[in-house]
Amino acid sequence: MVGIDRRGFSLLGLGAMLSPLPAAAADAYPSRPIHLLVGFTPGSSSDITARIFAKGADTALGQNVVIENKPGAGGAIAAGLGARAANDGYTLYLQALSTLTYKITHPDAPFDMVEDFAPVALLATGAIVMVVDPKLAINSVAEFTALAKSKPGQILFGSVGPGSLPDLCGELYAQRAGVKLVQVPYPGSPQVITDLIAGRVAMNFAIASSVLGQIAAGQVKPLAIAADKRSDLLPDVPTMAEAGMPDFDTPLWFGLLAPKGTPQPIVDKLAAVAKAAMHAPDAVDALHKQGFVPENMGPEQYGEYIKSEVARWSQVAQSAGLIKA
Repeated sequence: MVGIDRRGFSLLGLGAMLSPLPAAAADAYPSRPIHLLVGFTPGSSSDITARIFAKGADTALGQNVVIENKPGAGGAIAAGLGARAANDGYTLYLQALSTLTYKITHPDAPFDMVEDFAPVALLATGAIVMVVDPKLAINSVAEFTALAKSKPGQILFGSVGPGSLPDLCGELYAQRAGVKLVQVPYPGSPQVITDLIAGRVAMNFAIASSVLGQIAAGQVKPLAIAADKRSDLLPDVPTMAEAGMPDFDTPLWFGLLAPKGTPQPIVDKLAAVAKAAMHAPDAVDALHKQGFVPENMGPEQYGEYIKSEVARWSQVAQSAGLIKA
């Protein structure tokens, strides 16, 4: 997805990975349960990813990782709590791309993804697929672009609200293709797909794993994977680059953050735990069932990735007029 080495790591080798850390803070940490804030409801992709991490981290750390679901405001409630938490390593935050984009479109949200957090690790990514109403008889991105150009301002695309990843992917596509689309916001992805099947909207960027059944049934048609390589879930579907639109790698992703100022030895220890936990065989299997793959970014690389994502989506949101005053 994001060009990362995804070689597996075993929890059995975790001790060797952590042994070079000399700091007393890391040696004594953790001495009590760790709380992981999640900005979405139980059963959501964020929640599932958090629980996969927690299962492996429990074993590696010898302490429970307690999931605390704090849904609301696109994940901003949990992010605000995480930003204000004590920087002792006992409160962590499960970052979702959708919360990063929410902050971009809502500048007054009470946190800053770069200034208020210490990056720990990118945990997992999932493929996004461009799908259309089969009744349009469209078979490629180029054909959809031609249709949109012939009907400026008339083609509807579904999203789960301004600033969401489906919305921003749609806006990015429109900007790159030079077309004018109309966004129709929905309370959730299932409602978007229901209306796509019914022909009320023409296109959507969806999490690939969430529409496999509809694709298999011919209810929606996949045109391209929004990634730099094909998805194992839909191996016959071309990438956006193969469809004529390069540099369109826009995976859904989840990462682990700690409050700013968390001691670096603790951050490094958590990063090693995250790497091992997410690459354990049972974790990989659980992720694949959700259409996700484990990633392998540590603190420094993940911090740079967050900055690049803020810059990328800020430009898209600004051009689309999505940033609230």
